[in-house]
Amino acid sequence: MAAPPSGPGEPITSKAQMIEYFAAGAKPKAEWRIGTEHEKFGFTWSDLRPMPYDGQSGIRALLEGLTRFGWEPIIENGRPIGLTRKGCSITLEPGGQFELSGAPLETLHETCDEVHTHLHQVKVVGEELGIGMLGTGFRPLWTREETQWMPKGRYRIMRDYMPKRGNLGIDMMTRTCTVQTNLDFSSEADMVKKLRVGLALQPIATALFANSPFVEGKPTDYLSYRSHVWSDTDPDRCGMMPEVFEDGFGFERYVDWLLDVPMYFVYRDGAYLDVAGQSFRDFLKGKLPGRPGDTPFMGDWVDHSTTVFPEVRLKRYIEMRGADGGPWERLCALPALWTGLLYDDSALAAAWDLCKDWTEAERGTLRSDVTRQALHARIRDTSVRDLAREVIAIARSGLEARNRRNKSDQNETIFLAPLQQAVDADQCPAEWLLEQFNGPWAGDMRRVYQDCAY
Repeated sequence: MAAPPSGPGEPITSKAQMIEYFAAGAKPKAEWRIGTEHEKFGFTWSDLRPMPYDGQSGIRALLEGLTRFGWEPIIENGRPIGLTRKGCSITLEPGGQFELSGAPLETLHETCDEVHTHLHQVKVVGEELGIGMLGTGFRPLWTREETQWMPKGRYRIMRDYMPKRGNLGIDMMTRTCTVQTNLDFSSEADMVKKLRVGLALQPIATALFANSPFVEGKPTDYLSYRSHVWSDTDPDRCGMMPEVFEDGFGFERYVDWLLDVPMYFVYRDGAYLDVAGQSFRDFLKGKLPGRPGDTPFMGDWVDHSTTVFPEVRLKRYIEMRGADGGPWERLCALPALWTGLLYDDSALAAAWDLCKDWTEAERGTLRSDVTRQALHARIRDTSVRDLAREVIAIARSGLEARNRRNKSDQNETIFLAPLQQAVDADQCPAEWLLEQFNGPWAGDMRRVYQDCAY
């Protein structure tokens, strides 16, 4: 979720300004960077319950404890609700999920160093407070009611609106975790290519990273329950965006789509004002029912752009959003996969060749099927496992072409190892969890926390 708004910016007087906001993200290849975001579930070791905000073992104490490492607090209504430092930020998801939004970095080696540093800092402070962190896609224990909401104004508005548009939006907000990667584009045409490949192949990433088979202490029929939750959250702002695959798609068409997504809020004078379900097009005309006579600034447009959640999201970069949270080595594997696929021209072309003739219906069915079957799902006469093997090989070729090496003279392909192991074993992380749960753990859900905490 986004940090607090940075300011109103200039008034919007034309559609061109909204288009230019996204177009301004284009960068020459030499300036492309890699950003990684990962969420995890904080819990108290004494009872494995979700961390509260206040208290000795609470999120506020954790945020304040992390300031010893040079983090600066982000304050809302007198309370710390995040941290910032050197291009990174730590933010809170609605149910207290703890998220690092990493800095834009040149190499995956730097990304992995960033992940290790962050997890070490959280572990140091967490051990003092009796707090642990778990990387899975869905909170394996506890109900909605047992999860405390974080004191952020936009979350109250979203919480009230979500049940009007889907059955699982509250679960998305409070009980899911993901790992994402943010990548750059050089032009409108490059953005379109990357958005299409990212959306079409997102189910492959979902299958490789599927890591959420448990709900409220019991196995489910899903290997990625997190991905299933997103399918019943809000059809206006989630999903596979079929518009991206239509002729003529570009920045303007994305703006048109975004304008038709209902609003959540307007931020004025330090407060989030509820305009949920109302139209940004009416806002542009000064006819927003919740703010009659008011017209938007560019800050309002930027805020609105953060309230859509397709499987791949366009900002001034491209967000890959289809993967479950997981163990530390997979936090580096996701950016490795997408960097390899999208940052080399030959790899990008090869990835598009895999999926360019899939229909909208086939893409939708695949997205649905991988939530239950992961690597065992199929499209046409091909298994997702076999597709994943090809996708990993293409990503490897892209990373080899980049040839970014660490101090041990290893290139970035080393970060693909967990994904190759999953394909070779024909087993996604969720299947490993179920194997342990039904075997050595003897049905003891506490072992998920004990064996899988960072």
